[in-house]
Amino acid sequence: MDLLPIGQFARLSRLSVKQLRHYADLGLLRPAHVDDDTGYRYYHPSQARQALSIGLLRSLDVPLSVIGQVLSGTAGALGQVRDDLDSELRRRRRTLAALERVMADGLPAAQIRVVDEPARMVALTREQAHDDLDVGRATSACVARLLAAAAETAPRLIGLFPVDLTEPLTVEVALETGAPVAGATARVLPGGRFAQATHIGPYDQISLTAHALLAWCAERNHPVHGPLREVYASDPATTPADQLITHLQIPLEEHP
Repeated sequence: MDLLPIGQFARLSRLSVKQLRHYADLGLLRPAHVDDDTGYRYYHPSQARQALSIGLLRSLDVPLSVIGQVLSGTAGALGQVRDDLDSELRRRRRTLAALERVMADGLPAAQIRVVDEPARMVALTREQAHDDLDVGRATSACVARLLAAAAETAPRLIGLFPVDLTEPLTVEVALETGAPVAGATARVLPGGRFAQATHIGPYDQISLTAHALLAWCAERNHPVHGPLREVYASDPATTPADQLITHLQIPLEEHP
């Protein structure tokens, strides 16, 4: 047999001996022959293509478990990896945009007002978000359902979000109305005293203003019960993203 010792095969396949041993243990790339007496491992040159493919996929951040599926010919095995990388890229872009805003404006220090809000009759719909990156999609889905079924020409929409962004997240959006809305639940949104900050800018940077609002509450030892309200004062269809106005509110007292 035209076999290569593991060291020579490692150089041929541009992998380390340690990697080859690890991939063999995982069943991704088993030696063509293992000497029973010495335990030495040997590989056939034809295995170099598979070894190089493993190296290529690892350089693309493909998990070893998925590499096994790719090598076995499983259709669509790389789809989830692509989706995960795309989510991470969007998360990084959002983080970069927020960082640039902090660099330009300093740490969030929005002006906080204490406001009294009346109880409101609303139609409410909810959507599950997979994680914090999915909140925007879930919110948009709720808004779209409400606007499609509502009769109001200038609707007042209020987003309701958990203060702690644990996964999965339940996103709720309320439409202020006394009329029934198909597919939505009629509810009374409690009134009371709220700490309020106004965010001006894209929705995906609201977390900066929320940080300032939460810091204000913490400094004054106000328990944060949630949910965090986002009162949308602008129409995103006609308002540039950097001019969108959103009022953030945190209740300062519990409601029965």
